[in-house]
Amino acid sequence: IVANQASRSLSLNNSSLQKSLQRLSSGSRIASPADDAGGLAVSMRLSASIKRARGVESNINNAISLNQVQDGALATTASILDRMSELRSFADDVTKNSSDIANYNTEFQQLRNQMKNIVGEQFNGISLFASGGSATFGQTTPTANVLSVYTTEAGAGGSAVISLSKLALESALNVRGAGSNVVNATFAAGSNLAAESTDTVSLQSFSVAEITQAIENVATLRANNAALNSRMQFAVDQLQTNTTNIEAANSRIFDVDVAKESAVFARNQVLVQSSTAMLAQANGLTGMALSLLG
Repeated sequence: IVANQASRSLSLNNSSLQKSLQRLSSGSRIASPADDAGGLAVSMRLSASIKRARGVESNINNAISLNQVQDGALATTASILDRMSELRSFADDVTKNSSDIANYNTEFQQLRNQMKNIVGEQFNGISLFASGGSATFGQTTPTANVLSVYTTEAGAGGSAVISLSKLALESALNVRGAGSNVVNATFAAGSNLAAESTDTVSLQSFSVAEITQAIENVATLRANNAALNSRMQFAVDQLQTNTTNIEAANSRIFDVDVAKESAVFARNQVLVQSSTAMLAQANGLTGMALSLLG
């Protein structure tokens, strides 16, 4: 009976030792579902949430990249408009003959063609700007030209979303004949500072005020772009903070406390060794009974 009791103690202590060994070797407090079924379920949900959050962070960073490319295109457009403004001033020089002005106009037309190319730029197959009259500068962007950037791990099921618009650049350059308005309400190549090579409306057809208005419009687009970029940067910061806190919460549930478990492991080692020794002693007690028969 004593040997059986010692054997049972050895079995229990050995099982505890193996469990401590599994926890320390794997780094997981939950070596098997039976250790903490509820905690395992919570940990699985948190782990999935963390992975989704990391995916969302990557998505936002991609949106920031698109936004930065968009701003680069706007910066180039602003430089072209500066040159156009300069050419328009040269065309008013009374010392220039018609041949000189024609030379200015040649460059002006090339710059219009280049801005048309910028309007058609893409990022990974996605248009950076709204084409033609599909969006009007200064008005609400149509849904078809809005990209939704989700900023939480809830994704489309959540309410946290940033609307990234395909800016109405071509409309912002549609200034000829706009009068006191920001842009011409009627979209047409001849009214636009960005045009295909087939449209050759002359340099002098655009007034200095109209080109200046186009510069102001592009400046507004860049300001909107910068504001959106700032918001997305803060969204990434918030997401990283949340992810870090969720990871910490998951670690408390799932990861082993190495210091505590090391102490438990040492205790179980002593108990296994002690149980083994006592089992040997218990098995030896039968020899005393046999000696009486000798």
